[in-house]
Amino acid sequence: MLLAPGILRAHPVALIQDKTTTIIDELIDSLPDPKQLTSEERRGIIARYAAVLEGNFIYWMTAAVLAAKAEQSRPILLDNLYEEVRDCHPLMMRKFALAANAFPTEKDHRAVNDDVTRVRLFLGKLSPVASVLMMAFFEGFIQKFMAYLACLAEQQGSTELAYTDVHGVCDIEHTAGLFKVLAAEIELSPPGPDDNLFEGVTLLRTLIEHIIQPEAV
Repeated sequence: MLLAPGILRAHPVALIQDKTTTIIDELIDSLPDPKQLTSEERRGIIARYAAVLEGNFIYWMTAAVLAAKAEQSRPILLDNLYEEVRDCHPLMMRKFALAANAFPTEKDHRAVNDDVTRVRLFLGKLSPVASVLMMAFFEGFIQKFMAYLACLAEQQGSTELAYTDVHGVCDIEHTAGLFKVLAAEIELSPPGPDDNLFEGVTLLRTLIEHIIQPEAV
């Protein structure tokens, strides 16, 4: 998405946040009914999500920390990262997947490998605004996705819902914090007319679509 400089100066974060919310809502609305899915289809969604999240989220947030330039950005990003490490969210994710009999297989990892690689390469550009926006989008998506993910796990017979319970709550604050960071980064480094602020969001959206329906994209 390209935003004209005049519009960006007028209401930068509000416009960007509205567009981001629209993308998130479109993804949520596209989710298939868990009760209409087979056990293997439910397992696959959980497994592909786990394959992406367990080994990548902390890396992605670290990349955002490295990319951010504004003085007020770093404490907010580091607080998010600190919580991920202190509370061992990757282990929480692994327990969730195991309890739902959805531990990722090689096939699950291969299904998302190309998209994960594209996201990693994008973050390697260390673009402050686009990197932070991608993470704000993802935190916002996770917050709304948790109820669905929990439903998938419950349909699989699992009662291990600590991961979805925690992230359904904490990611509300994380999302708000990331949009504060976005505002600071835009103020410090205003994007140019040809800058694609939504490059990372677009890549991550495609990855999420492959998590949900690997053959549909």
